[in-house]
Amino acid sequence: MTVNSSQPATQSPKKRRAAKKAPTESSLFVNSVEKAFRVLSVFNHKHRRLSLSQIAQLSTLDISATQRFTFTLQHLGFLMKDEESKLYELSPRMLDLSHQYISANDSVSRATPFLQQLAIETEETVNFSTLDHTEIVYLQRIVSRHVLTPEVIVGTRLPAYCTSSGLAMLAALPSAEAEAILDASELVPYTQHTIYDKAAIMKRLEAIRLKGYAHAENELYLGDISTAVAIVNSDNRPVGAINIAVSLSRWKGPEEELRIAALLIEAGRAISSRE
Repeated sequence: MTVNSSQPATQSPKKRRAAKKAPTESSLFVNSVEKAFRVLSVFNHKHRRLSLSQIAQLSTLDISATQRFTFTLQHLGFLMKDEESKLYELSPRMLDLSHQYISANDSVSRATPFLQQLAIETEETVNFSTLDHTEIVYLQRIVSRHVLTPEVIVGTRLPAYCTSSGLAMLAALPSAEAEAILDASELVPYTQHTIYDKAAIMKRLEAIRLKGYAHAENELYLGDISTAVAIVNSDNRPVGAINIAVSLSRWKGPEEELRIAALLIEAGRAISSRE
């Protein structure tokens, strides 16, 4: 994949909280749990190490509350503190949560051997992702030696409406649900090729349902061509998607799209649960 000059910005934790407001008015809602996760969510590739005051500012908590939450999270092993610089950072124990999720995900387990076979057969990057509201999240990724975006890793979030995997999963949903997700999405052009008009996307989803696969070229990253199919459960609802990403320099044209789509459709049928 070749990255264009303006990297796609995933939604900030603050924006995601706004998009998915917690029912704070309920007596069942535990505010302290929300605040603890708010502290953890301020750490990212731009904010790897933070002071107490920086955490307070980014999490919009007061210093006293921030001190209590960082102390507790450090004691539980989710934060580390440099005693000289007094800066905090995430600890490797954070990976326990993602490992538990992925290891308990039956779709990932079923998909992995098929992803490995697709990677061998095509010599391209193969991914498994799931839909989380308006975004896709990478759960498994087998990187080819030809890949140009190693920063895209397991856990990376990308917008659903302009990625092949996201489009495949949206197309597998009832139209009303897909439309609701688009209404909640920030539809913006990442490149000059991005299709970001809601009506055009809905029409595109209809075509994907007929073809059985989604295809996107240069929409999120310039030079990136990707084809995907949805993975569905026994209720025929999407639980994930597999995709193959090819750089423009290696792309052979329409015949390549059909070849890759056929491989993905066959694998997708085998992975999908029909019980």
